Amino acid sequence: MAEELKDIILTYVTKEYLEDDSEPLTYDAPLISGGIVDSFSMVSLKRFLENKYQISIPDDEATPEAFDSVNKIVSLVERFVAKKA
Repeated sequence: MAEELKDIILTYVTKEYLEDDSEPLTYDAPLISGGIVDSFSMVSLKRFLENKYQISIPDDEATPEAFDSVNKIVSLVERFVAKKA
C-alpha cells in the first residue's frame, strides 16, 4: 500500500499546489517548510485523505511536521488505516 499511497499523495500535491512542473517533487521534498503547502492547503489535503481512505485524522495529529513530506504523510495515513482495519 505504501508505494501506491506515496504516488497518490505526490500526484495530488503536484496537481493541486504546484504552479508549474518545473521541478518535480520527491517523496522527501519539504511541503510545508518549503512553502508548497500552506495551512489552508493542508486542511484540504487532510480532508482528501480522510475521504479517500475513510479515516479520521485528529487535528492534534495533523501537524505541519506530520504533513511536511509525502513520506511523513504516508506514515500518518498508514497509522490510521491500520487502526481502522
